[in-house]
Amino acid sequence: MPSIRVKENEPFDFALRRFKRSCEKAGILAETRRRECYEKPTAERKRKAAAAVKRHLKGLSRERYALKNLRRGRPQQ
Repeated sequence: MPSIRVKENEPFDFALRRFKRSCEKAGILAETRRRECYEKPTAERKRKAAAAVKRHLKGLSRERYALKNLRRGRPQQ
């Protein structure tokens, strides 16, 4: 469970924003949504495989984009 220390004279809004950011980084909300109901093992494997394919394609896309810009003489970002 993420926790934060409220600094002296820190507005509540800023502390809440920092807490939300730490929860987001820890992945608490995503895991809570994922565990809301039972997911069959085959459905879980299927979801994980689809995520792996998506990550792979995203990496290929970035690689192609960098290669295309390299050929044109543009600097990489």
